Amino acid sequence: MMFRISLVCYLFLVFSGKILSAQHLAPHFDPREYHELLDLSSLQRDTSLEQSNAKAPENFRVVYRSPEVGLKNRWDFWIDRSRALGVVSIRGTNGTATSWMENFYAGMISAKGTLQLNDSTTFTYKLAEDDKAFVHAGWLLGLAAMAPDIVQQIKHAYQEGIHEFIITGHSQGGAIAFLVRSYLQYLDGLPKDIVFKTYCSAAPKPGNLFYAYDYDHITRDGWGLRVVNGRDWVPEVPFSIQTPTDFNTINPFANIRKAFRKQKFPARVALSYMYGRLNRPARKASRRFQRVLGKMIYGRVKKVLPEYNRPVFVDSHNYTPAGTPVILYPVKGYDEKFPFDGKNIFVHHSIDAYRWALDHIYPAGGH
Repeated sequence: MMFRISLVCYLFLVFSGKILSAQHLAPHFDPREYHELLDLSSLQRDTSLEQSNAKAPENFRVVYRSPEVGLKNRWDFWIDRSRALGVVSIRGTNGTATSWMENFYAGMISAKGTLQLNDSTTFTYKLAEDDKAFVHAGWLLGLAAMAPDIVQQIKHAYQEGIHEFIITGHSQGGAIAFLVRSYLQYLDGLPKDIVFKTYCSAAPKPGNLFYAYDYDHITRDGWGLRVVNGRDWVPEVPFSIQTPTDFNTINPFANIRKAFRKQKFPARVALSYMYGRLNRPARKASRRFQRVLGKMIYGRVKKVLPEYNRPVFVDSHNYTPAGTPVILYPVKGYDEKFPFDGKNIFVHHSIDAYRWALDHIYPAGGH
């Protein structure tokens, strides 16, 4: 009798569209898994998925494509029911001036706070525990525009039995994927048994060192991967400028002026002079980057989103990579396959270049 009841319950779950949960996701880099995610990223075009000539990986079906929101942001939600797996795939820069503006809107703001998106909508967020954690203003705006939709789709999928999710994106999509993962970590109301794994592909640097520390902590042991083509320049931006204020509170520079005053007259003057020569240019450059890439670009963002209020920019521009690095090193034959002709500056940033490097470094698992 118990066997019959169990069998009936199983059939009910299967035929009602529910999925029995069993963990399939594993930590650390999986070449075959990443190859599938590159294929999903290649399908993120402005044409409809039905019109695209590219094919999704086996067993994957798109169940949701978001509208364009924010600064031309969009994401797709894919499900592989054979593995009870959901994939949040975030689109990268789409070539429009508005989408590019999001990348250049690189002033740093706090990793926790509230954005006023319009007269009736605010976005309260927490992306790190540390008050010294700062993130990219443009990509945070992209997160704010998409996050409510992403959370709604994850909750709906969870009710259908999907408890494992990959968050991914290529280029700008990879940068936003960092922030999505952080946001979900600290969001109240999500079930505790959800498993998240993140692949940030060809992603720029999302925030400062203290944000990176937090991200690497919450995704420790192989759950947050940053995949980089060794020839790609995009993961090297935004520019990084480190000043004494970017250090931990306890550091030898915190009271260095006081230490100088304890020296005898000639040494005190010489040390103060040399320290000023080293410190002032970096701090001046940091303020200039914040002014141009924060406050000035905000004026252009305001033209696209008239009701968006300017956030509080911080006095820092110390961008740092985050995530466990997976380096797709340019092995023999790469430079012949993807030559730089002096103009094609994104040749090493393309999905094709990443896929080629993956397949040649991991020939047994990359496809």
